[in-house]
Amino acid sequence: MSALLYLIPIALLMGGAGLAVFIWSVKSGQYEDLDGAAERVLLDDDLEDESKIT
Repeated sequence: MSALLYLIPIALLMGGAGLAVFIWSVKSGQYEDLDGAAERVLLDDDLEDESKIT
């Protein structure tokens, strides 16, 4: 039972820290361009770079 006296505040602090990091990431714009990374994977920029070399 005495372990709960330590574990509950630690869990609350970790949850609050996770919430703070999530709010910070939303405010800093981490989730603004969700489709950009998905489209960049499909673009084939390597072929353009090879044609510039030769």
